[in-house]
Amino acid sequence: MSDVSIKVNDNGPLRITGKVEMVDAVGNRFETPDTFILCRCGLSGKKPFCDLTHKGKFESAPRA
Repeated sequence: MSDVSIKVNDNGPLRITGKVEMVDAVGNRFETPDTFILCRCGLSGKKPFCDLTHKGKFESAPRA
């Protein structure tokens, strides 16, 4: 099994590093590089991926 890291960025997206298989609720697969970012704010025009639209418009800093 490969190592995968998910970083929750303050006021920004989730940064995924590592080989992962990403599928939506109905089983459609998304092609992903070894590092990519996922939208958390809901404003991205490239959902589920982040297009940096959140800058200055989204606040969230959860801690584990």
